[in-house]
Amino acid sequence: MSYARRAPYRCASVLLCAGTVLLGGAPAAAAADGWSVAPAGGHRPAFYAEGPPGTALQDAVSVTNRAGHPVTVRLRGTGPPIAFADAEVRVPARTRADIPFTVTVPEGAPPGDHAGSVVVRDGDGRSRSVPLRLRAGGPTLSALTLERVVVRGDRITYDLVNRGTTTLVPTLAVRADGLFGTVLDRGPRTLSAELPPGRRVRLHEPWPGRPALDAVDVRLTVTAAGGVRDTASASARFVPWGPLAGALTAAAGAAVVLRRRRRRVRRMPDTAGEHRSDQVELTGVAP
Repeated sequence: MSYARRAPYRCASVLLCAGTVLLGGAPAAAAADGWSVAPAGGHRPAFYAEGPPGTALQDAVSVTNRAGHPVTVRLRGTGPPIAFADAEVRVPARTRADIPFTVTVPEGAPPGDHAGSVVVRDGDGRSRSVPLRLRAGGPTLSALTLERVVVRGDRITYDLVNRGTTTLVPTLAVRADGLFGTVLDRGPRTLSAELPPGRRVRLHEPWPGRPALDAVDVRLTVTAAGGVRDTASASARFVPWGPLAGALTAAAGAAVVLRRRRRRVRRMPDTAGEHRSDQVELTGVAP
């Protein structure tokens, strides 16, 4: 169950829990460097909130200072609008500060999941963050498109676009058919990309063993929860340009040599005929 609850926009004051801080409490983000951050009120890896657009939900973040000196931190939010009771808090040594905040489901937000985070930074520039998962109420729709498929060298690039209202974790299958049969067949596998609603991501599929000489048709198929499925194709021609360029260069060189030889033959004078026509025989006999 979500710890977030509907609340007015005005947050309560920061609660400082003095005394020795016991280890092994709520999961903390980056407990090194003397201080850590975690959701208040229990063992939660992230903040969770749900409500229709326009709803204000309240939660709290705990900043635990295990060091022997005080630390001053500043808080901010990413994603949905977040308002903190105090944007800057001084946490005494060996003390935990619980800072309330209000997260608002944006007006006009499409139904489905929206991502954000609570970010805490100290005076030395070190920061910690806790994910925020916000679900806007309303009908849900799962939709995913596969776009801009291109074969470039030893990889296949493509775009995945989440056009629905729910976060999707897609799976991908790849098949390529050449002139003499199938040259690539990869069954469905889950991708590492998690797509929130409205997100577009450019991905690459490696193909190190592609043909050196072939004409192929590549087909990608993507699926996800909720019956989502889409396919897209691209064509590619593989030509070994290195050896081919060498052969073309050799052929061009041979043609130039042959052309020069022909020109020399055409320009050569008939010296034998000229000698016969100019030769005079002296016999000493008057005509």
